[in-house]
Amino acid sequence: MYSFGEEQIAAANGIELCHQEMGEPDGEPLVLVMGLATQMIAWFDGFCSLLADRGFRVIRFDNRDIGRSSHLDYLGMPSRADMLLGRRSSAPYLLSDMAKDTVGLLDHLELDQAHVVGASMGGMIVQQMAISHSHRLRSMTSIMSTTGSRRSGQPSLKAFGLMLGNPPSKRDEVISRAVKTFKVIGSPGFPFEEDVVREMAATSYDRGHSASGVARQLMAILASGDRTQGLHHVQIPSLVIHGTRDPLVKPSGGRATAKAIPGARLMMIDGMGHDLPRDLWPTFAEAIDTNAARADRFTVPAPAAAPARTSEPQRAPNLSTNPATAEHARPA
Repeated sequence: MYSFGEEQIAAANGIELCHQEMGEPDGEPLVLVMGLATQMIAWFDGFCSLLADRGFRVIRFDNRDIGRSSHLDYLGMPSRADMLLGRRSSAPYLLSDMAKDTVGLLDHLELDQAHVVGASMGGMIVQQMAISHSHRLRSMTSIMSTTGSRRSGQPSLKAFGLMLGNPPSKRDEVISRAVKTFKVIGSPGFPFEEDVVREMAATSYDRGHSASGVARQLMAILASGDRTQGLHHVQIPSLVIHGTRDPLVKPSGGRATAKAIPGARLMMIDGMGHDLPRDLWPTFAEAIDTNAARADRFTVPAPAAAPARTSEPQRAPNLSTNPATAEHARPA
């Protein structure tokens, strides 16, 4: 079984990113990009080992403003009004800057290209990479994420309230908030591992807690706008994974993402919420590997032809055979 090496610091896009690697040095590079308020250690070692076993050189890192990467406190704290309105002019930085961070990490590691996998905000970041830095990507997997359109993927009121609540600062309060949060946004179809959530929250707090950093990340999400038009031009193998019970990024977000990307494959998983349940790690690893294997033979599908005018009624398409809308139930 593979394990991660020592944490390293990379100079990237004018900041420092803490990162780790697992797997053979000459394996296919695969970069994991984590979500809002979440450190790289949430890409659990056991899951990453499954990817390394498939021949990937797995790279995980802390985004800016989290963990042991640069905390940009000099940029200040966005106001709640600015966040609610998504004021771009008030954003300390945008998702496009975080995409450049990830490209900067590739530069530091002297990697021309990599497969990229992003969860939640990380999915938004890798989508932006595919739009703005497509030549650096071999394939993309977007998990429990959305396009930025206000028409899809919007959170439930309860989930959104958790995001905008006053952030705790004390260690025990941070741990309790994490448990409360994942009881709301976690996967109802899979076991809730409270001890794992507590341990992850405690370790994350000790590695580098920053309430203002989380607010800046959230502002980046809210101010970055809609990526739908840009996603129409993505020309790499793309996989979209989403849970049918996700209250933080509603399932419509995953469907909209897959619909926007030419040739994208959509995997909707029954009972999955806004987390990465242990029981699904083999499913995720297989799906990511299968998508990555498309890189050498992928061709952008031709646009669908407009239906010819006819007096006969048109039959509805069979969505179960459309690769951009196909849904897959949770394996038994």
